[in-house]
This record gives sequence, C-alpha cells and structure tokens, in this order.
Amino acid sequence: MIGRRAFVRSVGAAALAPSLVRCADPPPEEPQGPRWLPEAAIRPDRSAVAVLAADAYDGRLTDLVRRGLELFSVPVSGRRVVLKPNLVEFDPGGVINTHPVLIAATIEALRELGAREVIVAEGPGHRRDNDYLLSASGLADVLRDTGARYVDLNVDAVRPVALRSHYTELERLYLPATVLDAELLISMPKMKTHHWAGVTLSMKNMFGIIPSAIYGWPKNVLHWQGIDNSILDINAALTVPRFNIVDGIVGMEGNGPIQGTARPTGVLVFGADPVAVDALSASIMGLEPTRVTYLAEAGEFMGNAELERVEQRGEDPERLRQEYRLLDPFRELRAGLTSAG
Repeated sequence: MIGRRAFVRSVGAAALAPSLVRCADPPPEEPQGPRWLPEAAIRPDRSAVAVLAADAYDGRLTDLVRRGLELFSVPVSGRRVVLKPNLVEFDPGGVINTHPVLIAATIEALRELGAREVIVAEGPGHRRDNDYLLSASGLADVLRDTGARYVDLNVDAVRPVALRSHYTELERLYLPATVLDAELLISMPKMKTHHWAGVTLSMKNMFGIIPSAIYGWPKNVLHWQGIDNSILDINAALTVPRFNIVDGIVGMEGNGPIQGTARPTGVLVFGADPVAVDALSASIMGLEPTRVTYLAEAGEFMGNAELERVEQRGEDPERLRQEYRLLDPFRELRAGLTSAG
C-alpha cells in the first residue's frame, strides 16, 4: 500500500507527465478487435434489475432499501460494505447529490442485514474543502447520527491496478485502498443527465473513486483521456463485489450534473450489473440506453445494455417512465426518435 504523500512525492509527477504529453498527440489509430481483455468479458446471459416506487425522502426508505437488497439476496452479513454516493458540489436550491436520508437508510438497512462495517466513501471532484461539502450537504449529520466512518477517496492510500480494457491510453489506475479492500462496494448515484456523457448513473459514479490528489481536480487526467473512455476503463478494472442503488426519487434533468433542474421521478433502481441498472434507469428517463456511447460499448462485454436481456423486478418501469429534458447535443438519445430526429 502506498501512502498519499509518499506516492505524490515519488511517483505522482511521473504518472501525470506522460498523460500531459499524450494529451497533445494526434488521436491513435482505431485498434482492431475488442478493446478489452478476456477476463473483463463478464456479461451474463441476463441481468436482473428491480425498480421500486419511492415518493419521498423519509423514514420509510430503510425498509424499502432492505427490500431491494433482499430481492437479490445480496451477501451482506459479516461483510465490510463501502457506500459510494454521488457528492459533487453543494447548491442549496439544487438536487446535485445522493440524498443524505437515502444514505442513512442504506446504512441502517445494511446493519439490519448483518454488515460488519459500513463505510461511506467519496472523492468529490469539484470541492477540495471536503469538510464544507459534508456539512453543507447534510451528510455530516448522517455520519454523526449513524456513527458510520467516512473516507475521502481523494487522499486515501492507493494501490496500482492494471487495466483490463484499453479505451484510455493509461496502462494502470491508482485506486484507493478503501475501495479495493471492500467486501461489497455499493454505487449510489443520483439519476441525472450529464452535459458531456449524456447521462450519469452507476457507472459514471465510479469517477468519484479516482483520487484527485493524483489525477487532479476535477479528475483532469481522465477528462483528457475522454469521459466515455474513462468510464469504461474504470469500471472494467474493478473486481470487487458490486451492487448499485440509483437515487431517482428526485432526479436532475437539463444541464446536469450540477446546473440542471429537479425532476421528481419517484423511483429507486437496484441491481448487481451496473450496465443493466444504468440501461433501465436511462429508459425510465426516456432515453434509449444503446444510444448512450459508454453504455452501448459496456453492453458488448461488461453487462447488459439491451433491455431484452434485463429481467425486470418490482414495479413496471413503463408506469414510472419520464421524459427528462436533454441538452440539444443529446437529443438523439431520446427513445423513439429516428436517427434523422
């Protein structure tokens, strides 16, 4: 394990320098054949995803989250569980972050199911003042009331992980020990549109595990490598057991992930396959999942992006479907549109 300060002193500059040079290079030729290693090809024949109706951030959520976990017999008892919410920025009038009441409910549900430890961990990409962000967002109150430990992944100790796909030009990622040592990693994104990726859900939420002390604010190296490319390489590199809970009780539409507007949607989406969870979530938002660049590519090897391969549990997602407002460059993500618009 490498301590942050030692790593930054001895390796950090060398790790960043090649990326800075490559940033100005002409784009590489399109590689022939798959861009992932055989061991990264983990797509099952079918994936189960559950949609549960939830109309408010209140005390009923603990039972609802527990029900969602039990629908999948998620192995929780005796495990160290790391929750990765979406904690980006604070706007008192906005809906940017995973709601703290849902995080509290998830901590309680996991403890009821016998989790040995529940850790909340995030590496905010915009704010370096993590204490401010925790306090302003309300997550500090949750941590105090539940006694759960919080880890700032931006400054956690790291270990190198070889990439199992090659969408970026990077050869490895330095990932936080807290994430790599998790016995269950639960991604808890906010259901939002995104001004560069189209939509941000479980897979894009993994951007926050990347330590900014190494990769810059807001994860600059990964932005230079391309958002879609980075989403794919990060998710393919993770081998820890994973689960996903999407906060779609109130989502964000328009100019997300920070400056959009609230869209009450009344759902939580659960599942182990992040590709399938994101595909069904995107469908609830009124999008065609296979038109989202990184979802379509991930659906080739990592999980199921085609809804025909998704076993739907809980509520009928069509009953809860919305038409999220999109920025103009992403109009063609809209389900039902032809390529001509």
